[in-house]
Amino acid sequence: MITWMQRHKRWLVITIWISTIAFVGAGFVGWGSYEYGNSSGSVAVVGDRKVSVEEYQREYSSLYGQYSRMYGNQFNQEMAKKIGLPEAAINLAIQKNLILSYADDLGLNVTNEDIAKELVQMPAFIKDGKFDKELYIRVLSQNATTAVQYEKSLKRDLLLQKVESLFNLNPSAIEVTNLSKLLFAQDEVSIKVLDPKSIAIEINDTILRNYWKTNKIKYMSTNIYRLAISKVPLEMIIPTEDELQEHYSKFKTDYKKEDGKIKTIEEAKDDMIKVLSLKSTKRDALKKYLALKKDEEKFDATTTIFENELPFSPENIEEVKNSTVGVVLKPFEATDGFTIVKLIEKQAPKPLSFDMAKDMVKADYLDIKRSEKINSLAKEAMENFEGENLGFITRTSVNKIKGLDTNEAYAFLNKLFVSKEKQGKIEVAGKVVLYKITASKLATDTTKEEESVKDILLKLQKAELMSNLVKNLENRYEVTSSLDHKE
Repeated sequence: MITWMQRHKRWLVITIWISTIAFVGAGFVGWGSYEYGNSSGSVAVVGDRKVSVEEYQREYSSLYGQYSRMYGNQFNQEMAKKIGLPEAAINLAIQKNLILSYADDLGLNVTNEDIAKELVQMPAFIKDGKFDKELYIRVLSQNATTAVQYEKSLKRDLLLQKVESLFNLNPSAIEVTNLSKLLFAQDEVSIKVLDPKSIAIEINDTILRNYWKTNKIKYMSTNIYRLAISKVPLEMIIPTEDELQEHYSKFKTDYKKEDGKIKTIEEAKDDMIKVLSLKSTKRDALKKYLALKKDEEKFDATTTIFENELPFSPENIEEVKNSTVGVVLKPFEATDGFTIVKLIEKQAPKPLSFDMAKDMVKADYLDIKRSEKINSLAKEAMENFEGENLGFITRTSVNKIKGLDTNEAYAFLNKLFVSKEKQGKIEVAGKVVLYKITASKLATDTTKEEESVKDILLKLQKAELMSNLVKNLENRYEVTSSLDHKE
């Protein structure tokens, strides 16, 4: 996955800043691998413009968010560093400042009126159908920024848009029609789907054990922790009405319904009782923590557990992983109370026994044998191909592909229509689809598709123009970067 991400990082960098506009609500992530001092410093100089740390941080956060949305919890700071996201972020900030320097030379400017017009249209700042200044300040505060910083950033984005608007194109109707006919061309195709799950493989414990003995190094445990553990169960309390009223007065904004409206005190009562009970139980847990730390009490039990089975939140697992033997960790909060942990011993990964690794061994063995068998079957079938004739199909003929689900069919069709071979095989989600193209023809009526094709064509043309502009501006303005002097 890292390799794929590295290949596609440049695509993200080229496209993210096109049609950009400031966005509030996502918050910032950590700022990568480089230390630049305080936020008033600069990370690069482009012509007469200084690229601030704040600009760099914003671009890093934007790129990080793109990958996070693509890969979810798999993506983290370590992966970001491996694929060079900090370098990509500063390059993106430099590209934007090249464009901004060009805007300066053209005499383009963004007025306070331009900024105001943009602000009053932003949904994040709208309340009861109109711009709300108090909401504006509060949202910015929640995102760790100020009106001055935000409007400065917004001004940069609007200026970028003004330059971008100079390169608006309007492809001709003939260009759009011809491209549509090409994109939605039709092929007459015959296919045969080979599903490895339908292939029977001889398997028993003797076969699996022999495979495990040969491949033991593949089946290692995670780190092993020996822990001392004490639990402090959640004790529900019944607060007085005065205590509930006092708590609600201070923290009522924490109790919201799904539509964002604040709950009434009666609607929030059960939630408040749980919060107050947790606070009370936490005081008890801290007392027990201090007693355990001073060795005035003994832990309830000891346990040995693999890292991937630690029954804590991700943050608390990190605490255990980074802790020192003998140190008592502060109480971990859970829905049922608090847990106090002390690391007694940490062991390195070791080979799993056959019984522990059996399920993984079985899955790997079946994958290998099925793959060998299906490749052999595919080779035989291709020599004297006989498949189901689907007739003429397009990229959207998902319902015609039997033996594949909707996503698999989309994947197959996308690969088929970029293939240069008239006959071959395409792998989709472990399945092998043998195909033979017997005839091809351009699409005839593409009226419905032409609007989306025009939009794609506009974006491609604009991206190419802006990319070429940046290359030319790199020769026009002197660029120096802090990264040039860092390891």
